[in-house]
Amino acid sequence: MTIALRYAARSDVGLVRSNNQDSAYAGPHLLVVADGMGGHAGGDVASSVAVAHLAPLDDEAHGPDDALDELAAALSTAHEELLALAEENPELAGLGTTVTALLRSGNKLAMAHIGDSRAYLLRDGELAQVTTDHSFVQHLVNTGKLTPEEAEHHPQRSVLLRVLGDFDMEIVPDLSVREARPGDRWLLCSDGLSGVVSHDTLAETMRDVPDAGACAEQLVELALRGGAPDNVTVVVGDVVELDDLPDGAAPETTSHVVGAAALDRNRPTRGGRGAAARAAEHSAAARARTHPPTAAAAPAFVDDEDLVPTRSRARRIVTVLVVVAVLAGAVTAGWLGYRWTQTQYYVGVADGRVAVYRGIPQSVGPLALSEVVEKSDVRVDDLPAYFRDRLADTLPADDLADARDRVDSLEREADR
Repeated sequence: MTIALRYAARSDVGLVRSNNQDSAYAGPHLLVVADGMGGHAGGDVASSVAVAHLAPLDDEAHGPDDALDELAAALSTAHEELLALAEENPELAGLGTTVTALLRSGNKLAMAHIGDSRAYLLRDGELAQVTTDHSFVQHLVNTGKLTPEEAEHHPQRSVLLRVLGDFDMEIVPDLSVREARPGDRWLLCSDGLSGVVSHDTLAETMRDVPDAGACAEQLVELALRGGAPDNVTVVVGDVVELDDLPDGAAPETTSHVVGAAALDRNRPTRGGRGAAARAAEHSAAARARTHPPTAAAAPAFVDDEDLVPTRSRARRIVTVLVVVAVLAGAVTAGWLGYRWTQTQYYVGVADGRVAVYRGIPQSVGPLALSEVVEKSDVRVDDLPAYFRDRLADTLPADDLADARDRVDSLEREADR
């Protein structure tokens, strides 16, 4: 049995963000979604760099035993480059990205995952979430401190425990190998889709729209109808058997690149040059330096009946001291954690108006971890119900500029 992938990728900036920090790639052997972070200066560059390191894997040269190692090595070198970029370019400090990727090798699919972008599998009409979010709220769910329903609206749902980039954490991707069955449909997406569109609606759309491109477009449209507070990026991949294709039909061989990584190198954006241009320039400079090769990060495995047995690998746990210390009230580490909270921003409500807060919407005993830094003239009562509900949960921002952009977007909604 010889299989192939039919695939499509779509990305949209959404209705609130001012630029697209997501990137995605879809090709005959490789599917990737990367959700960048780091404010206007770095998120788009981070996701573009990740895609640039993974895209060369889109060929037939991988054996099933090598695909995982090659994915891990690509993530490791991307991470090292992001660290170097942040060190050499102060405006890129704090840049990072999630990555969820599938690499086809024969009738097997190697998967790498880090962050809170997601992979879903539609098999026999049932949609299952395959990846586990590397987020603080998912950790609370795993330890029984939150229900999945509570996690959906938790104010710290955007806090991640694992990402690539300029963060003090080890790079420990979840790696696995799965069987590629004809009839399977894969969905890779940023949280701009999964955080807005319900699981049941995702499943219905994945079942009912047979064409991969039309399905991807419909999923993005659903997120836009839901308010799209973040960038929305979708990759749909269908596993097909070549013998089942109509006579004369051939599997697609053209790769699709969308989001920040697809921006024209010479086309200006609000941040100046396009993300692809800046990523290419930074990448060229980074590769001009002489660096010893780095070993691939030790991957973490997930248990699933579809997993193909692989070599035993160590699993390391990343400890997020700052977040845990703040919430636990530890004295010394808690003070360091408090200082970190004062570098964060979000949009909420103050005296019935939309306001920008510095900090996080939590408190430790009598100590509030946030304060209003700017209060707008936008009345919450003038906003559509969806945006009022979002404000009640608070809207996290990458930095002060991003928070102000969100306020401007809400003002436009109020004026409609």
